[in-house]
Amino acid sequence: MARGAERAANASFQVILAAWALVSVLPLLWAAITAFKPNQEVFASPYKLPTHWDFSNFARAWGAASIGQFFINTVIVVSGGLVLTMLLSTMVAYVLARYDFPGNRVVYYLFAGGLMFPVFLALVPLYFVVRNMGLLHSHLGLILVYAAYAMPFSVFFLTAFFRTLPSAVAEAALIDGCSHPGVFFRVMLPMARPGIVSVGLFNLLGLWNQYLLPLVLNQGDKSTAVLTEGLAALAAQQGYASDWSALFAGMVIAMLPVLVVYLVFQRRVREGFVAGALK
Repeated sequence: MARGAERAANASFQVILAAWALVSVLPLLWAAITAFKPNQEVFASPYKLPTHWDFSNFARAWGAASIGQFFINTVIVVSGGLVLTMLLSTMVAYVLARYDFPGNRVVYYLFAGGLMFPVFLALVPLYFVVRNMGLLHSHLGLILVYAAYAMPFSVFFLTAFFRTLPSAVAEAALIDGCSHPGVFFRVMLPMARPGIVSVGLFNLLGLWNQYLLPLVLNQGDKSTAVLTEGLAALAAQQGYASDWSALFAGMVIAMLPVLVVYLVFQRRVREGFVAGALK
């Protein structure tokens, strides 16, 4: 009876996972197929394959709808923000995890508290700070804000991960004459690679899909607008232009890079969580 109950529970769990997978995958698949349909087929036959696969939708989205410019801006801002976030977060997390100094816990709990602070409350002072620095409507302004936005989660997760790493290796490196920066960059960072990849991927997804911060700091400036702003503006224009195929093509262009990155690094993400749980 116990085995039968366990099998029934496993079967129910698998059914729930399969249903969740369908709910997650089918909308993406439908959007991808719709991106290749002519405009007249988007509503006439929404659940059928296109009679003619129209690749010109992507050309219109990339050029006429300026998705190409928004894509380049997003790559610049997200890449800069991600590199800065991971560089600063790994150093802060390593120091908080490995060194005891007055105020260590205070700094740690400040970063942890940042996870609970609603970003909506910081929009007005953040806007004035960025404006006083002369960084409104600029890539650099968004990069700095993105890094500040992503650091609390990164420091919180990586601090716990650095604590799981064996200290004997770092101590042996110090005895052999390695400096503290050398121990960090040459010993501890390679050991923490699974956790860094996991945090980096989550930050990539969050920054790539960020809408509120660029909306406030760019204020409709198309020269520095990112994909989320461009897609929102494109969706608002469809009531007048009725170019729904270009809208879906823009959505596919926006989600394809993060989907590819996740598929490439999904094993590293699992390794990061398993390593953090087992050590």
